[in-house]
Amino acid sequence: MSTVLSSAIVSCCASSAFSAAIPTVFLPWSACFGARTRLRQRRRSIRVEVRCVFGNKCSMGAAGQFDAQTKFNFSTLCEEMKKKVGSAITLILIAVQISYPVPLLNWSTGFISPAAAVLYSPDTKVPRTGELALRRAIPANTSMKAIQESLEDISYLLRIPQRKPYGTMEGDVKKALKVAVDEKESILSSMPTDLREKGSTVYASLIDGKGGLKSLLDSIKEKDPDKVSVSLASTLDTVAELELLQAPGLSFLLPAQYMKYPRLTGRGTIEFIIEKRDGSTFSAPSGGEPTKLATIQVVIDGYSAPLTAGNFAKLVKDGAYSGITLKCTNQAIISDNELGTDGYGVPLEIKPSGQFEPLYRTTLSVQDGELPVLPLSVYGAVAMAHSSASEEYSSPSQFFFYLYDKRNAGLGGLSFDEGQFSVFGYTTIGRDILPQIKTGDLIQSAKLVEGGERLVLPDDK
Repeated sequence: MSTVLSSAIVSCCASSAFSAAIPTVFLPWSACFGARTRLRQRRRSIRVEVRCVFGNKCSMGAAGQFDAQTKFNFSTLCEEMKKKVGSAITLILIAVQISYPVPLLNWSTGFISPAAAVLYSPDTKVPRTGELALRRAIPANTSMKAIQESLEDISYLLRIPQRKPYGTMEGDVKKALKVAVDEKESILSSMPTDLREKGSTVYASLIDGKGGLKSLLDSIKEKDPDKVSVSLASTLDTVAELELLQAPGLSFLLPAQYMKYPRLTGRGTIEFIIEKRDGSTFSAPSGGEPTKLATIQVVIDGYSAPLTAGNFAKLVKDGAYSGITLKCTNQAIISDNELGTDGYGVPLEIKPSGQFEPLYRTTLSVQDGELPVLPLSVYGAVAMAHSSASEEYSSPSQFFFYLYDKRNAGLGGLSFDEGQFSVFGYTTIGRDILPQIKTGDLIQSAKLVEGGERLVLPDDK
């Protein structure tokens, strides 16, 4: 896969009094107390967080372990530093993120063998499913977003393993119901005139329907978490349906220089038929017969990545992915058309959370709290690889399914590559198929089954 940018951060809680005890491999300690130095390099990222606590503990963060020699070296270092500065300094926190596949630092020789890594990141609340990420990306009005946030809070409360706070859940639904009733006029008036009749029907379903707010309230009163979960999912689907009616097109103007590219002005759905080529079969869900063919559906999002999604949709319509072989790594399933030039060299396109429009030709820094509307840290995220010529552009045609694994994520639950690629959609059907795909399997066919009317092509195409 293509390269990513990474950074080196050093922060500590210590006096410069012990600077002589630190090996020369460290950055200067004279700028401690909030000092932050960033180094940007390229190629594969190796990152490590080390916590060294005076006493008898030196350990790696949860995502990795040191070897015996490394532990010994850290213990020795801690003891030497303790003698230097006494007990007044109780904690050193060193967070290092280094680019390039080089060995990590060793406090006796200057290097240690590579280890698993953890990423320093803020206390993040990124969506953990494609459905949630897509719902949050819809540019709906503030009333609908207030309803959505109240209901999503229930999803969080349902994950509490102890006694469920049903009283709080009930309060969230009542809050959402009040907003829905009080803001009915603004909710419906924000839709285009030709969609308001349909909007009125969906709105009525949100209030009194089988998958509506009142039905969800009844489920909560029964205090059955399974019923609440099913009812909540149905209600959130209705919320998303209303929000999509409020957003028939892009809510921002594209830069003039990008008007020559294909663009998707909303949502689209791509259906892939994946074929086994090694004689094996896909396991069928619910006890069905194994088969050599499997279906995967991806919802692509033009609201947040109109150029990337538009280019991909055009390639699908042109049949560019039919017969393409897939390559697999432990983190991704990649289309084997790296040298393909069928598509456009679309600029890297990432829309940051809280921003009105995407950024182009630039990555995000999660260490500074920048998070994308469409995060990579979701199993089944779909993104474009980088261009082989420049990281400021996506590949004309090579894409990948990201196999996010939270066990290999950073402290904030973020992928180390977060904010580095143009994510433009998520696998919504067939996520269970993704881990069964092997190198050599191929895309038998790819079709744009929904959203073709939202694909805008330049005049010369």
